[in-house]
Amino acid sequence: MKFIPVSSSDVREIGYENSILEVHFHSGGIYRYLHVPEMVYNSFLAASSKGTFVHQHLKDKYAFQRLR
Repeated sequence: MKFIPVSSSDVREIGYENSILEVHFHSGGIYRYLHVPEMVYNSFLAASSKGTFVHQHLKDKYAFQRLR
C-alpha cells in the first residue's frame, strides 16, 4: 500500500488499496477501514480538514481494525 502524507494536525498519512483505507495519525494510532469506495478515499484526500472527515465520514460508517 502506498501512503500519501497529508497536511493535517491530526492525520499524518493516508493509504488506499483494494477498498482498504489506512489512516496513520500523528498520535501513533493506525486504523484500517474496510470496504471503502474509491470515491470516499478521493474525497478524504481533497477534504480541507482530515480529522473532521474521519469523524463525519469514516468513524462508525465502515468496519475497521485498529492496528496500533
